[in-house]
Amino acid sequence: MIVWHFFRVFIHLLAGLFTCGLLFPFSSPATQEKLIRRWSRKLLAICTVDVVFDDRSQGLHAEPAMIVSNHVSWLDIFVINTLHPCHFVAKSDIRSWPLIGWLCEKAGTIFLARGKQREVRRIYEGLVHQIQAGKRIAFFPEGTTAAQGTVLPFHANLFEAAIEAQVPVQPFVIRYVDMQGEFHPAANFIGDMTFVDSMREILKAPKMRAELIRLPAIPTRDAHRRDIALQARTAAQQALHIAETV
Repeated sequence: MIVWHFFRVFIHLLAGLFTCGLLFPFSSPATQEKLIRRWSRKLLAICTVDVVFDDRSQGLHAEPAMIVSNHVSWLDIFVINTLHPCHFVAKSDIRSWPLIGWLCEKAGTIFLARGKQREVRRIYEGLVHQIQAGKRIAFFPEGTTAAQGTVLPFHANLFEAAIEAQVPVQPFVIRYVDMQGEFHPAANFIGDMTFVDSMREILKAPKMRAELIRLPAIPTRDAHRRDIALQARTAAQQALHIAETV
């Protein structure tokens, strides 16, 4: 059965390559978003992941805005894309992943090499221009994935782009649960686990539910990036009922 699921994922990835290579160059931004949303939903369906959207913003959500979220798995990108197709800032390692790295690049992912301050500055300046041009930018401020039940400290550097572009920060949180509402262990993508290892765990595991929770937007006017990062992380911890961890 798992071989069949892997085959379906492979065929779906090929369909994504076809879409990006042949349809994207001739599609409007709105059509591209529709294609990304549809492709992401199909991928998650093949992986037996249901997505449930929970709006806890109390009417205080914002667009345009810079989207941030906690980071559990490679699935996070596609979960967010089912609601808001975004240009993600992601670690450069993803570019080397088979097929999916190329797909992420063609879908507008911005790759960032960790530990290179000059690279951070270059990416930051590009983000400001893209936000001002109306593009929806998202990133995971933890900088890496964390096991469910943990929210790592949020790195503050890229929050400066939202301040300079004069847009709010729109926080989301993602959790993956089983049918009993408990954290689903197959979603964790940590340590030395490879993309293929993670895919295998997900495909052989019982069905999971991805809960995408939108929280109130955080104003950035006259704010400091570290304060915004702390506020976003605290909001994520509270939404996930997680006490201070690090």
